[in-house]
Amino acid sequence: MSEFSDYSENLVINVLLRAASHTGAAAVYVGLYTSDPTDGNTGTEVSGGSYARTAVVFGAPSAGISTNSSAVEFPQATASWGTVGWVGVLDASTGGNLICHSPLDVAKTIDTGDIFKIATGNLSITVS
Repeated sequence: MSEFSDYSENLVINVLLRAASHTGAAAVYVGLYTSDPTDGNTGTEVSGGSYARTAVVFGAPSAGISTNSSAVEFPQATASWGTVGWVGVLDASTGGNLICHSPLDVAKTIDTGDIFKIATGNLSITVS
């Protein structure tokens, strides 16, 4: 993932530099977007057609990098989801806060019957 959201950037400053306390999310989810979510989470997330954010588990970080420890598989699309060009990691299955986001290496059109899947180790979060 290439960019942390405004929410995450402010959280890091508040926790590390201002002694604020924070309890991490019990689970985090991957969301798919048809327009850039931006740091302010203003993009267009896929909706309808059986779309739902999917839980993701990240392994322990090494050298500031953590990757998904199991595949992330979305439900089969029952209608077109459009062209997905971005992913985001969020702290809730609906609503919630965008943690980070990134463009896909290649945008993918998701049509009826398609299943979007991110293989184990292919979603990485880098803090540098």
